[in-house]
Amino acid sequence: MDNGLKRTLGVTDAVVVGLGAMVGAGIFAALAPAAHAAGTGGVLLAALAGAALVAYCNAHSSARLAARYPASGGTYVYGRERLGPFWGYLAGWGFVIGKTASCAAMALTVGAYVWPGQQHAVAVAAVVALTAANYGGVQKSARIARVIVAAVLAVLAGVVVVCLSSGAAGAGRLGGGWGGGGPFGAFGLLQAAGLLFFAFAGYARITTLGEEVRDPERTIPRAVPLALGIALLVYAAVTVAALSVLGAGALAGSAAPLADAVRAAGRPGLAPVVRAGAALAALGSLLALVLGVSRTTLAMARDGHLPRALAAVHPRRRVPHHAEIAVGAVVAALAATTDLRGAIGFSSFGVLAYYAIANASAWTLDSAVKGRAVAAVGLSGCVVLACALPAASAVAGAAVLALGVLAYAVRGWFTRRS
Repeated sequence: MDNGLKRTLGVTDAVVVGLGAMVGAGIFAALAPAAHAAGTGGVLLAALAGAALVAYCNAHSSARLAARYPASGGTYVYGRERLGPFWGYLAGWGFVIGKTASCAAMALTVGAYVWPGQQHAVAVAAVVALTAANYGGVQKSARIARVIVAAVLAVLAGVVVVCLSSGAAGAGRLGGGWGGGGPFGAFGLLQAAGLLFFAFAGYARITTLGEEVRDPERTIPRAVPLALGIALLVYAAVTVAALSVLGAGALAGSAAPLADAVRAAGRPGLAPVVRAGAALAALGSLLALVLGVSRTTLAMARDGHLPRALAAVHPRRRVPHHAEIAVGAVVAALAATTDLRGAIGFSSFGVLAYYAIANASAWTLDSAVKGRAVAAVGLSGCVVLACALPAASAVAGAAVLALGVLAYAVRGWFTRRS
């Protein structure tokens, strides 16, 4: 029996899946901690540009690799094929663990905006509902993502228009350099960029769905830069709008920065709409995250790094149903019991490690100067931003990677013994 997945996604579907992961809870949640690290509007905007540059390099390398290896698993597959089994495993390990925690964080974000008093219960319900949607087939998930992306973009457009057209907007809040920077000085730019990278990481969902995309050699290289470019334009507009009415200081201290931005712009009646948009955005991110984690789990199970039962593909729907159920169960358990306040930094560390391996893999594809230069910049950027993240996030991320290395070594020892 064919154990492959069904290729149903075109360019538009793939772009929407990527946007659903990027233009989601990241822009609602990452601005405040990034503004705290940056200290001024000018440094925050520079950090956004730095995060976008690293994301572009990663996207370029990932698209080249996905066109060569159009299978589920993303960098897990690329690292395995280009650098060896260990590096592929390490990329997959970092992605699955880090993004599973991010799934729980997105679910808790939904709960916090929808019903703060019952945050955990709402989070679990959201995980169950979206797992069921993914179980119904990737095409159904893509249709849901279209609706969510359209609604969230409408909310964000409203925030931009309200803020920039209000009398409270001031261009002076967009400036400020090193002299007025945050508590970390120039280092704050790198830390802010690392935190903002969390909001760009969603385009990986396109490459991890490589086995479900029609004509992947053509579709993926087109979809990835399109999704990234649209997300960058949206982020830049929203960041400028929020800074223009709040300034970096107020933005840094806000628990709900975009809701506070419309209040500062004199339109407090729109704050509930923004809160609803944030909840919907988190749902979109959660939907795309579960898709990506389950496909990487499928690829690792096929190679025996995870239980082989997780490699099962539904005979009719052609989706990795065992992997989806397992991921949904783990995320629901975390959402019910955990407060993942450090999820942004932790997730950024794991994803930066993941993309460092992607860039190293892309370096080996050929000797083309442009391809190698982009891969080198991407690899260096990933390492620098990962090291600049808050210490707790970096230590936790490094510990998770070390645990993965230990698990790999133990499994290899038992394999050799048997």
